[in-house]
Amino acid sequence: MLDTIREKWPEILNNLKQEYDITDVSFKTWLLPLEVRAVEEDTIILVVPEETVGLQYIKKKYSTPLRVCIAEAIGQTFELEFVLPDQADSFESQPHADISEDIDIFTKAGLNPKYTFSSFVVGGNSNLAHAAALAVAESPGEIYNPLYIYGGVGLGKTHLMQAAAHYILTHNSNMNVLYVTCEQFTNEIINAIRNGGPLANVEFREKYRNIDVLIIDDIEFISGKETSQEELFHTFNTLYDNKKQIIISSDKHPKEIDNLEERLCSRFLWGLSVDLQSPNYETRVAILKKKIELDPNIPDIPDDIISFIAANVSSNIRELEGALTSIVAYSKLTNLPITLEFAKDILHDITQSAQNEVTPDSIIRIVSEHFGISVNALISKKKNQEIVYPRQLCMYLCRKLTDVALTIIGKKLGNRDHTTVIYGYEKIQREIEENDKVKNDVDILMKKIIPG
Repeated sequence: MLDTIREKWPEILNNLKQEYDITDVSFKTWLLPLEVRAVEEDTIILVVPEETVGLQYIKKKYSTPLRVCIAEAIGQTFELEFVLPDQADSFESQPHADISEDIDIFTKAGLNPKYTFSSFVVGGNSNLAHAAALAVAESPGEIYNPLYIYGGVGLGKTHLMQAAAHYILTHNSNMNVLYVTCEQFTNEIINAIRNGGPLANVEFREKYRNIDVLIIDDIEFISGKETSQEELFHTFNTLYDNKKQIIISSDKHPKEIDNLEERLCSRFLWGLSVDLQSPNYETRVAILKKKIELDPNIPDIPDDIISFIAANVSSNIRELEGALTSIVAYSKLTNLPITLEFAKDILHDITQSAQNEVTPDSIIRIVSEHFGISVNALISKKKNQEIVYPRQLCMYLCRKLTDVALTIIGKKLGNRDHTTVIYGYEKIQREIEENDKVKNDVDILMKKIIPG
């Protein structure tokens, strides 16, 4: 547990700073110097440096928020004990254990034990991606190679990719499987260049070109990185030619990644590209119930509370599960029962921001109301000007005001191709400069979408 807390400590502190609006000065003075020394039963021992003289101040002001953030990150509540360095010697420092000789195959592959097919909730937003990942897991290198999964943040891309890896290793432990983020891949290239000499490059290439399954997460990170794209291109070719499986994820369709070499883009499209969308209400309920079922630290939650969370947190799975974790953590810390009113109070800020969130759905609704036409008409196949113009405004505003992929915008607007969305966006953009009425319509709609 100590290793887990230490690993997540930067994330815990960052969440604390963001969620409780802590200033840079206070953060650097009181929180950044804290050291996680040990874990004894359900208590974390934190060392306060000598130069930070405010031990009692830290304990009084930051103890409860820190416990909440720890519980949210770890999924378990802890008490905190703050000690000075001369008191810390009485606690065993518990250095990181050397387990290099006894690491299981899943850990070697870089996998999270929670990300399996059995823990993934399949809904209308993910059934195709799930089926594709399972097909690849059952026959790696033989079908859908590469498999390219794309969609917004927190929708389950990493979960699906790692689930495929778990399945492969479970059924064939001799296969060499590796999961890395694109950032890790790029950093290893940088380190190889920094270390210099052909040996470093040879070691890098042997690592990535002699494996059976390569999984790279967040491939959009490679945008504009010429050397990394060069290495990935040759690595891809080597693995593909040897019928090794490649699985890639991104928040964008390959054609939407800026500064991506055409030859790489074309290779990403050789196999199957599938998108993940935001889960609907029923799927969100199922996801929450699955998390409660699998996590022993979460008590039974009444259905009305699950429904409330699912109805008010709709952006992505990560925030959905985080909302549930927050409610449970605050309940344990305050010893208050989890009621609907309690949940509403805890999630007040989240639900408020959700109501103000700009999404393609909210834009389509506002545009349809502004022009006095139904949403069904707006997304229909009708091509009369009274419908086409508002539809193109939707395309422009969705691309201008959201980070949603063009393919998803097209689907929201009646399953239209992403090239149609680009055309609509560019057409409105040109007319804003040439047509005062169009500029006025856009200005009015933007004020309605983002009031104030």
